[in-house]
Amino acid sequence: MRNRLALYRTIIFVAAIAVAIFFLPDRDRNSFTYEINRPWSYPMLTAPFDIPVYRDTTTVRQMRDSLEATFIPVFKRDETISRDLMRNLLAVEGIGPDERKRLRDAVSRIYADGVTDADSYAMIRSRKLDHIRYVDDNATTTRHRASKLRSPRVAYSRLDSMFRGTEVQKAMQRMELISKLVPNVTLDTAVNDRLHSKHLEIVDYPVGVIQQGERIINTGDIVTPQLEMILTTYQQKVDSRDETADRGRLFFVTGQVLFVFLLFGALYLYLYLFRRRIYDNIHHVAAIMSAVIGLYLIAIFMSSHLQSWIYMIPFAILPIMFVVFFDARTAFFCHVIEVLLVATMSSSSFEFIFLETTAGMAAIFSLKELTRRSQLLKTAVAVFLTYSVGYVAIELMMTGTLASTTWNLIMYFAINGILISFAYILIFVFEKLFGMTSMVSLVELSDINNKLLRELSEECPGTFQHSMSVSNLASDAARKIDANVLIVRAGALYHDIGKIKNPAFFTENQHGVNPHNALDPIQSARIIISHVTEGLKMAEKEKLPQVLSDMIAQHHGKGLAKYFYTTWCNTHPGEEADATPFTYPGPNPQSREASLLMMADSVEAASRSLSEHTTEAITDLVNRIVDGQVAAGLHNESPISFRDIKRIKEAFIQRLRSVYHVRIAYPKEIKPNTPQP
Repeated sequence: MRNRLALYRTIIFVAAIAVAIFFLPDRDRNSFTYEINRPWSYPMLTAPFDIPVYRDTTTVRQMRDSLEATFIPVFKRDETISRDLMRNLLAVEGIGPDERKRLRDAVSRIYADGVTDADSYAMIRSRKLDHIRYVDDNATTTRHRASKLRSPRVAYSRLDSMFRGTEVQKAMQRMELISKLVPNVTLDTAVNDRLHSKHLEIVDYPVGVIQQGERIINTGDIVTPQLEMILTTYQQKVDSRDETADRGRLFFVTGQVLFVFLLFGALYLYLYLFRRRIYDNIHHVAAIMSAVIGLYLIAIFMSSHLQSWIYMIPFAILPIMFVVFFDARTAFFCHVIEVLLVATMSSSSFEFIFLETTAGMAAIFSLKELTRRSQLLKTAVAVFLTYSVGYVAIELMMTGTLASTTWNLIMYFAINGILISFAYILIFVFEKLFGMTSMVSLVELSDINNKLLRELSEECPGTFQHSMSVSNLASDAARKIDANVLIVRAGALYHDIGKIKNPAFFTENQHGVNPHNALDPIQSARIIISHVTEGLKMAEKEKLPQVLSDMIAQHHGKGLAKYFYTTWCNTHPGEEADATPFTYPGPNPQSREASLLMMADSVEAASRSLSEHTTEAITDLVNRIVDGQVAAGLHNESPISFRDIKRIKEAFIQRLRSVYHVRIAYPKEIKPNTPQP
């Protein structure tokens, strides 16, 4: 079994490393991550060779806009179009020579001004095209105003208005002149593109050079748009000149493997040394690694679209979940591992680690126990405020001003806080997927209206009252030793549910008739002991969490049903007693909570048999029962300490004294003598 668990843990470990390395940012040793208007976080960078300095993108865009405004498009004029149209006009019928001459003169003047296409005319009308130019054969250009140009439709409208109501207009319609008016001034695409590129090429010229050995940027320098352009050029030059790419790639991947191995190895080592209970549970290990890798993959997806989107990811959900399922220390350790892993894809690793670590601490501090949904709202607010204050602190420390603070990032922090509220759903999903038990589920199971508890109260009212008393007694002691109060409370309520099968055989449910009087002690012991096995069957049927099943199985451990064992020994003097029929199946308590329940169960039951409930009697009872269990070795497999046991005794004594305190006897009312009539 142990070998199989070790194999499963190894598979999970290797799979997690493989996934993490596969999706790690693909950077080599010459790559850097940075943001404009943020400090440079790397050591000083010097030029290994001469690096040309180009204009930054903002300057380039401004220059392009300026040059575009001064560029005059190049058009070409086709004189053959007007000549061909003139010849067609000579063949027009239905009009005399004078009218034909007038029509030809009008068309000639229109074509002399120029007819262009509809798109160009629209630009002229919107004042986007004021001038055009022509390129002559000798490559010289002449500039002309574009306002005289007309589109074919506008040219025809001009002719139509000139000859309205005349025979010429009818002749124009018969010959379909509108279809023959085609542009003679059109954009010269080839020449225009060539001259346009030449006009703008000055933008791409370098404005200087950083010589070999000269400083490019130093630690703490603000990455300006100009420096960003220089760093981009540097990276392009390095990529093109790198002759040891294969060897560098091998070193890069080796570094990634070592980095991820150390992180996940530290996590496994922590669980092995300090949380062996979690380490030995393959479902818990799988849940932890799945949560870490899942958030990591989400971070990769978000940051690949926009670097700052990484702050929308609710990393604080991880410590929230692990506080609920495990404990605060495990939650914080796992959160640190997650933050260090994701920091590799952040453009500002220091800022990211600081913000996420403090936000995770805020989540843990504000959520010691999740018992109500409203607590998540408080946690979300705490995380949002921590992010915001932390970001302001970083801005003031790095830049000395809040001028660069963006409201977008504050909005991302707000979205982050809202998403934290979905932790409740995620906790439910992890419970179902990995068979884990959260504090939320324990609170719900502790509701006395729950099906099993309601049945216990109806079928075994005495046992139900006993369970309630044990729950209160054990909860007080759990707080004293900092044990899990919710586990203890729920375990106490369910530890005797097996008595539902035979309620009359248990003292607390009897009313003057004891069925054990007609049974052999061995038979009686078998019935009493069966409440543990029957309870486990009911827990399995109702799908109670494993932690409650463990409490049911361990609350008597491998102890004896002493009453019937002693009875058998007294009725069989001289015979060697076999303790096996009188021994509970166990196992003995494996946790502090199970040990505490065993003590509380025995002490509460025995306290009912005390003839007097003085402080001395209660103290003697508690010490005798607890010390007897310790002497019998029932708590040897539990991590409970002698200091814990001492505090548990004190809590039991204090609680029982409060329960059984002496009440003041109320005096009887003496009725006054009434006078006789």
